[in-house]
Amino acid sequence: MRFITLLPLMALCSGCTTMLPSEQTDSSTFTSFDEARLAVEVLVPMQSNWHLIETGNLNPANHPNATHLTQADIVRKFFVPNTMLTRDDLDPGVLTCVAARSNCRGIELIISKITKARTGGFFKDVANFSRRTETTGWRFSATILMVDDVVVYRAWGGQPWVNELEVTHNPLGPLQGMNFSGIVKP
Repeated sequence: MRFITLLPLMALCSGCTTMLPSEQTDSSTFTSFDEARLAVEVLVPMQSNWHLIETGNLNPANHPNATHLTQADIVRKFFVPNTMLTRDDLDPGVLTCVAARSNCRGIELIISKITKARTGGFFKDVANFSRRTETTGWRFSATILMVDDVVVYRAWGGQPWVNELEVTHNPLGPLQGMNFSGIVKP
């Protein structure tokens, strides 16, 4: 009898995706991947300086996931042991930075704007029969190396467009994850 009274309520909520959880990750002052890319591409190796990094919104103090790289970090990052790469394969800016020793420093930025939203039917999601999660946004990373506040190397990469769909089906709904070993005796 109780199930029959809840049936109309469940039918009303079956399309209420606004009641499902959502999540947003924002670790950037940039509004898009291209904006971040352009800020890095403006830097000209052997010409640009720290002032251009600050005015280009690349100052690590503005980004929560920024890493300051020491000369030792840069050596570990670019000189991978047991590979076929030689010094001649590396960018001249990397070699200049490493040769500068203690005057060599760098910045590594890892920034993103990601939104996750559950978009299935409310009842199916809450009862754990079916969950549909859509992930959208972008991820960006950049490495900038400097010697005495002059940029000697810059590189960027990442995912300009993140669009993922995760669908989980549980035919038994809320019973799917239950352990019945204690109930059934051999």
